[in-house]
Amino acid sequence: MSELKKRPVILDGDPGHDDAIAWVLASTVDEFDIKAITTVAGNQTLEKVTYNARRIAALLKLDIEVAKGRNRPIAGDLIIAPNFHGETGLDGPKLPEPDHKLSDLSAIEMMAKVLKESKEKVTIITTGAQTNVAALLLAHPELKEKIEMISTMGGGLRNGNWTTGAEFNILVDPEAAYTVYHSGLPLQMCGLDVTERALVYPEDWERIRALNNPVAKIVAEWLDFFFIHVSSLGWKGATLHDPCAVMSLIHPEIFEIKDYYVDIELKGEYTRGATVADYHGRLNKKPNCRCVVDLDREKFVEYLYEACGKFADWEVNL
Repeated sequence: MSELKKRPVILDGDPGHDDAIAWVLASTVDEFDIKAITTVAGNQTLEKVTYNARRIAALLKLDIEVAKGRNRPIAGDLIIAPNFHGETGLDGPKLPEPDHKLSDLSAIEMMAKVLKESKEKVTIITTGAQTNVAALLLAHPELKEKIEMISTMGGGLRNGNWTTGAEFNILVDPEAAYTVYHSGLPLQMCGLDVTERALVYPEDWERIRALNNPVAKIVAEWLDFFFIHVSSLGWKGATLHDPCAVMSLIHPEIFEIKDYYVDIELKGEYTRGATVADYHGRLNKKPNCRCVVDLDREKFVEYLYEACGKFADWEVNL
């Protein structure tokens, strides 16, 4: 029987409740070989999201270095989202303290190291602003050929959520997103078109809580907190944005994916940070992005439930 071929993966994000759940999901994927975790300012300041990433790594028992990334966007001031994620960026349940020291390498140095050393091409899953990824591409253009693809959570082809035109992760650093979208690399975008359909309802996470293992209970408590603000906006469930960037790689059959040429609006007074798709092909440009636009919600929830069930024998010291 042939040995399972592993897919080298870098997790880049700004945890964040949905980032954290995305990383829980990624940690259960047998095909993934998670090489590094890198952090970027966004949902909260860089110091806070880096501390969160280290605690998540301890919770999941990932023997992986966490590398601190960029603390501000390429241009402009940092935008954070404490209204969604709280003062720590990951308010809610108690988590274990970090059990590995922070890497001496920066996120860009860590990414470059992983790419240089990997025999296989590497997939980057980025669930925050794309600042680190853009910085990597600008600093090491010679390493582009070592990247298999970039799977992102960001944008929205029909609407924004932070402004009328822009989704939060893109608005935090539109110039970085522009660099990534113009890189020529294989790119998959999970924007609001799909992520606002990735709804997990209270009865769904009560099933997860009932698994009664330490990770499942923490996931349910993260959803409890995240839902406080989301429900105040009228949502009947929690919108699990970031897990789509992972789930669409491992279960593409439950998603609807369309190829479009997508660009990033940088100058608009009201539309800065908008992701604009050439739906009708009038720009005469080849598609540069696999756009995930819909999903089977029930199967999405079931796969998340199955992932949380894989921690039955887990012991967590809090």
